[in-house]
Amino acid sequence: MSPLEASPLPSRGEPRIEVAPEHRNLVNGRVHISDYDPKWPYLFERESGRVHGALGDRVLLFEHVGSTSVPGLPAKPCVDLLLVVADSADEPAYLPDLEAVGYTLVIREPDWYEHRVLKGPGINLNLHVFSEGCSEGERMRRFRDHLIANPAARDRYVAVKRELAERTWERIQDYSDAKSGIIREILIEAGAPSADD
Repeated sequence: MSPLEASPLPSRGEPRIEVAPEHRNLVNGRVHISDYDPKWPYLFERESGRVHGALGDRVLLFEHVGSTSVPGLPAKPCVDLLLVVADSADEPAYLPDLEAVGYTLVIREPDWYEHRVLKGPGINLNLHVFSEGCSEGERMRRFRDHLIANPAARDRYVAVKRELAERTWERIQDYSDAKSGIIREILIEAGAPSADD
């Protein structure tokens, strides 16, 4: 039985499996935005050691992405990590070793770049797994780099995040989808590949 048959998981926009309270990004319908926390880069470094220790040279790229990777940027207190492997659809090639060090697969999206999301042990994080050459990983990196280099873009993004955090949401994905306009605008400024690339 393939991993897809063995454990159906949510995909984009579907409710994800229940996670521990400390790993929730939506509480009572509200998204909590925290001031920048200087421990976020440390947590990335710690998880980098854990992932590299588990996978060795199967890690083709491992980077800190998302709002917690931008110094000074307020963010949901959830560290986003980008892991690129040879083929994210080939779960037996990496998933058992990540599970052995405490990660849990919570989202499987075969129709969206074969994206996988894992939660980690002990802290609120999203480990995003993509295949080598996937344009989505490059977009994540370009978005981060543009926010770091461009204070005006960073300010615009923070203003939208704070405004959206004042609303009530049924799912965290709804909040994420509501940010798509400003994200697309910043990605165009950054010269990132389009979602169709």
